[in-house]
Amino acid sequence: MSRASLSEQELIKRARSGDENAFAQLVNAHASRVYGALRRFGLDAGEAEEVAQEVFLRAWRGLARFEERAKLSTWLYRIAFNEAQRRLSRRPAPRAQPDPDRGADPILAVPEAPELGPDAQTLEREFEQALEEALDELPADWRAAVVLRDVEGLSTHDAAEIVGIREAAFKSRLHRGRMQLRTLLEPYLELEEG
Repeated sequence: MSRASLSEQELIKRARSGDENAFAQLVNAHASRVYGALRRFGLDAGEAEEVAQEVFLRAWRGLARFEERAKLSTWLYRIAFNEAQRRLSRRPAPRAQPDPDRGADPILAVPEAPELGPDAQTLEREFEQALEEALDELPADWRAAVVLRDVEGLSTHDAAEIVGIREAAFKSRLHRGRMQLRTLLEPYLELEEG
């Protein structure tokens, strides 16, 4: 069986036994999503790179304690969320400024649909920028809820577990975050409708 065809569970098993190549495959499979989540949690590009390295270092050290009750990606998001919160709590300014270099984040670099004309592509890019700026305006708890649920696509249960709160409290944060986003994006959305 080639290493490329190993399941995630087999890679985890091998990594637990000290196989660094198996762990490297796990890192490669999850690195861009972890980095993207860190950016959307409010870290700038440099901080996100540093914290992503710390996330995977902690994962390597803690892999023996990973119980596999949740998916590996959920566990990594939990570590990333905690590390981002630690970094943000030490920051004098509460939020990162939008970074024009978005090429490193594959989730934000949404490929342009070929059927969209230049005007539609420009509007799509403008909306992505407005969305990122609006996310930066949200309180950290609300931003984390929106990012985990709506951007990363996690279930409410998994996202609540990552941030360490009950589902009802998570749903409240998510609702408030969504409502605030709607308010922040309202001027842009009115332009789109008009």
